[in-house]
Amino acid sequence: MGRSFDLEDRTTDFAKSVIKMCKRLPRSPISDRLVSQAVSSGGSIGANYREANDALGKKDFLMRMRITRREAKECHHWLQLLTVANEEEEREMQPLISEAFELKKIFSSIIDKSL
Repeated sequence: MGRSFDLEDRTTDFAKSVIKMCKRLPRSPISDRLVSQAVSSGGSIGANYREANDALGKKDFLMRMRITRREAKECHHWLQLLTVANEEEEREMQPLISEAFELKKIFSSIIDKSL
């Protein structure tokens, strides 16, 4: 997963990488639930970031950015749990976990600078 300086591209690339990783995981009742959550929150990061970029004002922007950050935090959580459920994939999942954490930090910084 290459790092893009355009956050719209970067969040889309992240969501694609989450989907690709999740497609490779073995099916089980536990993994299926965690995969669903990770894919949902991973995709929501970019969708909410785009909404923030089209915000109607500063208050709307901040609200949408907080939702974006929350989705990044949530995705980080689900990816960590997926690693526990699929320990043999930990090394491959670590870059996704790191990227979710980095995205959360980026969105926190944007929010802080916008206050």
